[in-house]
Amino acid sequence: MGNESINWDKLGFDYIKTDKRYIQTFKNGEWQPGTLTEDNLLHISEGSTALHYGQQCFEGLKAYRCKDGSINLFRPDQNAARMQRSCARLLMPHVPTDVFIDACRQVVKANERFIPPYGSGGALYLRPFVIGTGDNIGVRTAPEFIFSVFCIPVGAYFKGGLVPHNFQISTFDRAAPQGTGAAKVGGNYAASLMPGSEAKKSGFADAIYLDPMTHSKIEEVGSANFFGITHDNKFVTPRSPSVLPGITRLSLIELAKTRLGLEVVEGEVFIDKLDEFKEAGACGTAAVISPIGGIQYNGKLHVFYSETEVGPITQKLYKELTGVQTGDVEAPEGWIVKV
Repeated sequence: MGNESINWDKLGFDYIKTDKRYIQTFKNGEWQPGTLTEDNLLHISEGSTALHYGQQCFEGLKAYRCKDGSINLFRPDQNAARMQRSCARLLMPHVPTDVFIDACRQVVKANERFIPPYGSGGALYLRPFVIGTGDNIGVRTAPEFIFSVFCIPVGAYFKGGLVPHNFQISTFDRAAPQGTGAAKVGGNYAASLMPGSEAKKSGFADAIYLDPMTHSKIEEVGSANFFGITHDNKFVTPRSPSVLPGITRLSLIELAKTRLGLEVVEGEVFIDKLDEFKEAGACGTAAVISPIGGIQYNGKLHVFYSETEVGPITQKLYKELTGVQTGDVEAPEGWIVKV
């Protein structure tokens, strides 16, 4: 069944109420059976730890319509594993991988009419999350939890094609040393609201965060991971205890190595050594790749390949990964779950 009321060409990244979402509760020390519901409102205690102490985590992944009409769910096992690590960090019960994937598949099937058509550049974005609930007021782990998955149709991130953007180095930290930077928790994103807003007011796409310990190394680009292509064709991406291990980043690492023949380096990216890179980008679920035209630091804009054109290696990576996601390019084993 289609959805004629949606203008697929004008889809952005905004909330749209879809037909069904999955919800499951944790009570009395175990997960209760989950179900699909039409209700998009959560009913939780006013004392829920998610509201007062930030005991919550979330994920983001996409389902794609393929040319043959089938549906691809991209690497849900990796999102399940990362959510399990986030839950462990915040003392929440983890959601088993098979339960996580089954919940995602149920939500995609129940909302199939919201999946953007093949060739539109859009996808069905899924937002799984776990929150601490139940009557509580002390600073401790919650007595109850909710695991839920909802979805929204989203359009092509780049209207008019892949275009480089400029970013600004922030003086703020997105996470503390030995903190929750490697977990996908709401507090990290709350900390980024002000610096991100300030960067946009100054005419930049977003803020870039340096390592919280020395402020000398690039860690993240807004809510995305950084990568750079060196002049000798190495794919370099930061490795740090406070960097979120992105699924897109993980996928690009493998494709750069196996499909493009690039040497991959996970290590330190010093802000004063940007001259080592001929191309740079940010990668994440929403845009896949956001090409970086330039980085503003200490009043100077360092430009990589171009402020107006996308570098050839970045273009190849983008084409390869989006091709895998939509079924146009053969996927590495285990990357695609058919719905």
